[in-house]
Amino acid sequence: MSRLLRRYRALPIRARLAMLVAAAVAFAVAAVSVTCWFIVQGKLYDLVDKDLQNSSQRPVHAGQVIDLLAACPQKPTEASGGWPARNTIYSQLIKADGTACVSTGSPGVVRTTSADRAIVGRDTSQGGILRNGTDTDGNPVRVLTMPLVVATDNGLQSYPGAAWMTAVPLANTEKTLNELALVLLLVSGIGVIGAGAAGLAVARAGLRPVDRLTEAVEHVARTEDLAVRIPVEDDSDDEIARLSRSFNSMTTALASSRDLQQQLIADAGHELRTPLTSLRTNIELLTRSEETGRPLPPEDRKALLASVKAQMTELASLIGDLQELSRSEGQQGERVQVVSFQDTVEAALRRARLRGPELTITADLEPWYVRAEPTALERAVVNVLDNAVKFSPGSGTVEVRLTEGILTVRDHGPGVPEDELPHVFDRFWRSPSARALPGSGLGLSIVARTIQQAGGEITLSRADGGGTVATVRLPGAPALPPETFETQAG
Repeated sequence: MSRLLRRYRALPIRARLAMLVAAAVAFAVAAVSVTCWFIVQGKLYDLVDKDLQNSSQRPVHAGQVIDLLAACPQKPTEASGGWPARNTIYSQLIKADGTACVSTGSPGVVRTTSADRAIVGRDTSQGGILRNGTDTDGNPVRVLTMPLVVATDNGLQSYPGAAWMTAVPLANTEKTLNELALVLLLVSGIGVIGAGAAGLAVARAGLRPVDRLTEAVEHVARTEDLAVRIPVEDDSDDEIARLSRSFNSMTTALASSRDLQQQLIADAGHELRTPLTSLRTNIELLTRSEETGRPLPPEDRKALLASVKAQMTELASLIGDLQELSRSEGQQGERVQVVSFQDTVEAALRRARLRGPELTITADLEPWYVRAEPTALERAVVNVLDNAVKFSPGSGTVEVRLTEGILTVRDHGPGVPEDELPHVFDRFWRSPSARALPGSGLGLSIVARTIQQAGGEITLSRADGGGTVATVRLPGAPALPPETFETQAG
């Protein structure tokens, strides 16, 4: 059984569907055919039984019964006048000992049984029996054994010494049933074969979209061509259409992801090339100085080592930014939770003041609670403040304000030109005027992604009177939601 199941599962799905359809139709046809055969059999036997009962209802004269019992012929004889007999109906009397006295004109002798003998002497009100039997030649017959009723001068009376047996040949009935069985078998076979063929055709037609999807997947796996699309009717909403739309969405997302990955690799290679080239040049100068025995002046050597250290720091920062930017939304380091935006900004301000001790950083913060990843949100705010510190003039002022979930950070630096504002959140983009400043060009990209993951938005604009204003909007509430208090209390 398990081997058959394994073989069945190894078949193509259209073959399995065709087999299932054929099996279902075969079961239905078999059930209908068997039911039909039994119904026809019952109807035919009902007709035979009615013929038997009609023939047995004709009363026999008492004298004829006495003569027949006295002679008691054991074989059929020719009909003689006065005795009712038909060549197609067996007629005989049965004694208590089972002896059969065959009437004139009977086509044969019916074999008696104990059930027939039990009818002898029975009252007519108790009725008789119907059964299948055979004659002495082995031919099948339908037998009716009834208590014997005779006609006398005083009317109809029961005759206690014998019973009346009539029988009808079943050869024609069985022939009809056999022919019906053959016809039903042929019709069932044709129906099963037709159902299998129809099931295969339906399976092929129904699975044609799946075949197209399979070919598309195999094409993508073979060629890595993510531009493949499966045509779907706009008004179709069945399972195949939904699967096709899902495949199209998947390939679109994969193509976009691959394009972004290639862009990230290309941009990272471009950005890494400059510090690596500079680092290699400085190390070669130091190595050549050691190999030639001509030491560099102490000031130059110190400057080279400081440059090497700065470039290594820049590379480490760039690699860290790349790792942060390459994380997907499902790879967040911490669980998203309700956090105090005010506390997050205050923690970021403490770090920003350490990086710009000569600057005046003012803060006006109101309570606001958001759902975000705490560490990522703080890193985003720190990056925004770092930009303000980096571009602020010495002894300048950075104004920070948080009200109703809107965080604004304004510096008084040179500001961002209008034509550069659309590019400030692009990866590795840096203003031409800021190329000499440290940084990888990834900070604002990380900020934008973090804010978007928290359901907010960030914009950068020129401030009135000079400088830049960074605006962060996050959905939330000025107080903790009630369920948060319940969770904390629990």
